[in-house]
Amino acid sequence: QVQLVESGGGLVQAGGSLRLSCAASGRTFSNYAMGWFRQAPGKEREFVAAINWSGGRLTYTNSVKGRFTISRDNAKNTVYLQMNSLKPEDTAVYYCAAALSGYSTVVPATGSGYDYWGQGTQVTVSS
Repeated sequence: QVQLVESGGGLVQAGGSLRLSCAASGRTFSNYAMGWFRQAPGKEREFVAAINWSGGRLTYTNSVKGRFTISRDNAKNTVYLQMNSLKPEDTAVYYCAAALSGYSTVVPATGSGYDYWGQGTQVTVSS
């Protein structure tokens, strides 16, 4: 079992920045690929970014490329999402998720590829 706790959400003006953190506990963190997803009101959950166990493979949805950066610190059992140049359409609840992947380059880009989920943190971008 893996427990995931997100933090760092909040209210920010368009063009601003936030850094989300997701702290993991319960299993060997480096055995997991990590992902970020988001869900806006009335919309389906969508993939944002993912990172493999070593941080050597990253993937992003097109709408955040060049603005968001995913990273991880295996010593701290934490994955981060640095969000810059935020737009009102980035407003959503952001969730982190863990996928048991071993020491591989796997970076799932769909929710079904993940085994554990956090409770989410709200990000609101005002125009």
